Parts: sequence; structure tokens; C-alpha cells
Amino acid sequence: MRIISRKTLIEFYNKNPDAKGQIEAWYKEAKRAKWKTPSDIKAQYRNASFVKSSRVVFNICGNKYRLVVKIHYQAQIAFIRFIGSHEEYDKINVKEI
Repeated sequence: MRIISRKTLIEFYNKNPDAKGQIEAWYKEAKRAKWKTPSDIKAQYRNASFVKSSRVVFNICGNKYRLVVKIHYQAQIAFIRFIGSHEEYDKINVKEI
């Protein structure tokens, strides 16, 4: 997968250093992945949640943070749409972000 944009992830973990290890691990795994369907993601991340508009929500640091990614399976691109605390996540419309 091509991840757009890593800069968003770096900026987030620079402000939240406790998330750095898990975000970097997710980035490396996602970059190597060849996800073709949601079930491919579910096989790797059992706690991932799927939302309309091809969005996937990943739990980071035991659900302290949420990462929302829009996946274009055919093009093999993952767009970072949101990363933030669980409280910040509760304030967004994940289907439209």
C-alpha cells in the first residue's frame, strides 16, 4: 500500500510520543500490505472497524488513539483521514472525514 501522508503520522507522534512505536509499526505493516478487501485487513487487525466510504478505524495504544484511513483497494493507496485521541474521534463524523 502507498500511505498518504506519513507526515500526518509523524506530526501526531511528535506530539504524543507514547504512540510512536505503534504508529511506526502500523505504517511499516501497511506499507508492505497488499490489501484487496476488508477481510484482508481484518485478518491482520482483528480490532479494525469498517465504516462506509471505504474507511477503516484502527485502534492505537489500546484504543487510546484512533487512526482513520480511507482505502482504495484497487489502486493500493491508503489515505490518512484522521488520527487523534478517542475523545477527539468521538467528535468527528468518521463517514465523511
